Amino acid sequence: MAVRMPLLEAGKLQARIDDLIATKGPGPWGDTMVMSDDIQAFIIAHPPGQPNDTHYHHHDEWWIVFKGEIDWWIEGEDGPIHAKAGDIVFGPKELWHHIEPVGTELTIRLAINSRGEFHHYDHEGCRSEPWNLKPGETPATAKP
Repeated sequence: MAVRMPLLEAGKLQARIDDLIATKGPGPWGDTMVMSDDIQAFIIAHPPGQPNDTHYHHHDEWWIVFKGEIDWWIEGEDGPIHAKAGDIVFGPKELWHHIEPVGTELTIRLAINSRGEFHHYDHEGCRSEPWNLKPGETPATAKP
């Protein structure tokens, strides 16, 4: 198993998004920003048209959008929550979410949740592979 070394920790208390993009490239990529006794935070880069899987967590999760535009499909919502740079999105525990980068530029987001939390797929609507949603579809109505 690979050891994830956080980008920020005692002795290195600052990172710059532009420097990360210059080092890591246009994406997709993700890296551990913070791993403390209580929380974990991941910086994630996705180009438009590259959605993630549909999953849920046992603890609340929230995201800060630093760059680009992203649609969040969250279980129980009528449509996607459209977020852009400067927005914060909350993902309640036990509800699935599906994240879809939209627009024309690379998206960068910071995901923050409880230490040791990971993706779960055992609820209806969840899927470990990304959905390619058609207009009018949601992760709950899409067919594999």
